[in-house]
Amino acid sequence: MKQEMKRPKRRRTLPLALSASLLLGVSILTQSAAAEPSHGISMYGEPALPPDFVSLPYANPKAPIGGTLVDGNTGGFDSLNPFIQKGTPPWQLRFLTHESLMVRNYDEPFALYGLLAESIETDPDRTWVEFTLRPEARFSDGSPVTVEDVIWSYETLGTDGNARYLSLWQQIESIEQTGERKLRITFKTENRELALIAGLRPILQKAQWQDKEFTDSGLTTVPIGSGPYVIDSFTAGRNVVLKRNPDYWGKDLPVRQGTSNAETYRIEFYGDQSVLFEAFKAGGLSYLREFNAEKWARDYDFPAVERGDIIKTEIPSERPSGMTGFVMNTRRAPFDDIRVRDALLWAFNFEYVNETVTGGRQPRISSYFSGSQLAMQPGPAEGRVKALLEPFADSLPPAALDGYTLPEGDGSARNRRNVGRAAELLAEADWTVQGGTLKNAEGQPFRMEILLSQGDRQNQSIIDIYLNALSRLGITPTITTVDNAQYEMRLVDFDFDMTVIRRQLSLSPGNEQKLYWGSEQADQPGSRNLMGMKSPAADAMIDAMLTARSSEDFTAAARALDRVLTTGRYVIPLFTYDVGRIAHVKDLTWSGKVPIYGDGVYFMPETWWFSSAE
Repeated sequence: MKQEMKRPKRRRTLPLALSASLLLGVSILTQSAAAEPSHGISMYGEPALPPDFVSLPYANPKAPIGGTLVDGNTGGFDSLNPFIQKGTPPWQLRFLTHESLMVRNYDEPFALYGLLAESIETDPDRTWVEFTLRPEARFSDGSPVTVEDVIWSYETLGTDGNARYLSLWQQIESIEQTGERKLRITFKTENRELALIAGLRPILQKAQWQDKEFTDSGLTTVPIGSGPYVIDSFTAGRNVVLKRNPDYWGKDLPVRQGTSNAETYRIEFYGDQSVLFEAFKAGGLSYLREFNAEKWARDYDFPAVERGDIIKTEIPSERPSGMTGFVMNTRRAPFDDIRVRDALLWAFNFEYVNETVTGGRQPRISSYFSGSQLAMQPGPAEGRVKALLEPFADSLPPAALDGYTLPEGDGSARNRRNVGRAAELLAEADWTVQGGTLKNAEGQPFRMEILLSQGDRQNQSIIDIYLNALSRLGITPTITTVDNAQYEMRLVDFDFDMTVIRRQLSLSPGNEQKLYWGSEQADQPGSRNLMGMKSPAADAMIDAMLTARSSEDFTAAARALDRVLTTGRYVIPLFTYDVGRIAHVKDLTWSGKVPIYGDGVYFMPETWWFSSAE
């Protein structure tokens, strides 16, 4: 059922014909506090880069433009609109063809600088934010980016777009034009991050969609953006070719110096990851990210590497581990029972899996923010963390306050002690083995479907190992493998018992935490809250993060949230990816400066270039 979305009240838009003096008067009257326009904004304190900065710290402003970069995806695509809820577009398009008012510097925890907007202004409490558009900002067809386009984009994405855009729109009280190139957004909730989040929404061209259905756009409509690349051609199911716009309006901006350096960006599609890897070995791709440390050490010795035509580059990172693993759907019984989830976690033989799959080279994720200062600390909760959690003690697992560590196996294939503990937990939940099959008190067998996407060889091999422990518990799960399009549709509808989850987390987590774990998102189709958790404690910890005025309070709230998430046993954690591993053609090079967030699309391919173009 489609959920009705309440649209925020809209103040009257000021007519563009008003005189400059009247506009100035309105602006003065509506100012709630003395504020000055700025070139950037930071979540805490001042942005690190001065107004006259030349480029982002990890970009080379002298990087040449040229060459063809070939990227690889698995599966296929049925849409070229990366902003809709239904459909499977090439994921790269969101970053290549469209822009937002501001852009992140990934060498700071959370700071933005002007892109489509030349300045940002907000009050001390950040109850509103005002943007001034650059007069030179243009869409790829040459038409100007207007305030009307911006307001329409916020409303359309917030009501008809992907679920990731819904939360911001629901927290907007009003959005209004306050000058020829100015707009102000007023928020109805106390949330200091909203001023920054508002600057990151993609801006689309309103005129393109006047007589078209935005939600049903597939391969017949190519969305018009203002980004450096435009779609040149595509072959359904095979490839998409983008060209760098020769008239790109923003090529001289500091935030764009040394970025988007390839002249042509081609995305090729392959049946699965194995076929893609073979294509890379044969010279069909410009680069490939490898997430398996064992495969990195074992399989990257093919002739092109030995000749030096392919370079192996490792990129360190200071960001949190995030969460990668197998998520359980608490919307369904028996996964709504924490004892069952805990049992499935105890049965998972991570030490043996890690040695088998990665050669023991990748340590386990120990919590959602592990590897960073935001991670839950060992032992009982103390100080501010304890104070935040205590009001919810009755609804939390005792371990949230008392302390928690993941189960550790003995490294053997049988993992006897841990499987025994899993059986005890299942028995506590009234699940016992009867005639070789795990059944409840009514004699109903334990049913469990594990959903995987086609071509996900690594997770398939992990599940194959997991099946041994499950069978010893009397569980015979159904393993369902579907193509990428079907997989995405089933995630949208939450049609799974267990599946793969990957959530990258930042050094400045904020509103996206509501999308990942918030109660309001739990039943929203297409939500990223895959586990379906509805935790008042998690909601409160997220709110505490969003209203924190000091880094100390923010860190305490993040550590408290980490405890709620980890002790909730919603996910069976897998390996950390604290080092980015990129194999690339020798002609691709980079500045040598790594942002604190390490590797990502903002780094590779965004700031890399072809040395042959010099």
